[in-house]
Amino acid sequence: MTPTSAETGAPSAEKNCFRVTLSSIPFFSQAKTFEKIWPDLRAGVDEIFADGKFSHSRQVGRLEEALADYTGARHVIGVNSGTDALVLLLKACGLRPGDRVLVPAYSFVATATSVVLAGGQPVFADIDPDTYAMDPGRIGDAADGARFVMPVHLFCRMADMAALTALAADRGLTLVEDSAEGIGMRQHGVHAGLHGRGGVLSFFPSKTLGALGDAGAVLTDDPDLAERVAALRHHGRTGRTLAHFPGISNETRYVGHNSKMDDLQAAVLLAKLTVLDEDVRHRAALARRYDEGLRGTPGITRLPAVTGAPDEVFYVYLIETERRDALAAHLQERGIGTETYYPRPLHLHPCFTGLGHRPGDFPVAEAAAGRALALPLYADLTEAEVDRVCATVRAFHTGRVPA
Repeated sequence: MTPTSAETGAPSAEKNCFRVTLSSIPFFSQAKTFEKIWPDLRAGVDEIFADGKFSHSRQVGRLEEALADYTGARHVIGVNSGTDALVLLLKACGLRPGDRVLVPAYSFVATATSVVLAGGQPVFADIDPDTYAMDPGRIGDAADGARFVMPVHLFCRMADMAALTALAADRGLTLVEDSAEGIGMRQHGVHAGLHGRGGVLSFFPSKTLGALGDAGAVLTDDPDLAERVAALRHHGRTGRTLAHFPGISNETRYVGHNSKMDDLQAAVLLAKLTVLDEDVRHRAALARRYDEGLRGTPGITRLPAVTGAPDEVFYVYLIETERRDALAAHLQERGIGTETYYPRPLHLHPCFTGLGHRPGDFPVAEAAAGRALALPLYADLTEAEVDRVCATVRAFHTGRVPA
């Protein structure tokens, strides 16, 4: 006899909030993934309610241990967002008011605002046109007077960490990584976020490993740094709240934040970790299919190189075209979602007007901001849907209606 949905705890077909019936192709969906992991997730949620502890508790500790095992980090500290992870990491590394921090001119705005929130001043550098990451060869005089360098690993590939590590050593800079998008990426066998003092992960829902809301983590091999981050996330408190650092008296040692991770998000991430490697392989296969379907299309000026290298994990499949906004509108009209990463380079945001930058200061970043468009790429996406996206993109550029 087949058990009912009530007996198994799975959502019923009639009321399944995870099922997508629309014929459109959204930019992102994780409905099928949640159907797949529902038994594990349900078990984690049931445990949370049985414990009666909903934040900074058992599920968070388990996630920290699982992520340490996955990344190879000695310490993982779960927090409420990737942004707060950056703020706490910078503060724990000893950033002082007014310290200059080198960051790329092309990234999500939190890369630079986290520096300000931590008390520092962002100093922008141009990017490499292939990786979209900070270009060590373009930093030049920007490093003068800086105390930190914070590269970002964007979209599908890491920054050149060998060159940036050498730069940091030569200039006496503290190296930290905005590895928010970097889960699974490794360079020379070292996971993203572990090439300097520490790094971060973001678990925003659309990330390669995404939660049901905001969540993040700090990665480090430094036990002292980990202790400071763990205290800063919980109002600066030490002692009983730090399960990984026994023997510390229960006191407020630092002026901290309320940046704790919710156990519900930890339960979601623990369940999704069980399928992460499978999802990464699927994303890579879809990226290869995009490459095959779009290569040679007139009007597309750049496709990401699909190499299969260890630092290549396709969080986003990004193309460049001179008619970016028109292409996005064309796809939207045909039920295909896209996202623009990022339409304005960091140095031209109004909140950084006081730094005195003008258009033309970072030409590679500005060119990417005007041409880059992300196409749908996620674990639930099918090869047939990728083929439809490719046909629609080709039709836009060639004027031919897809068969």
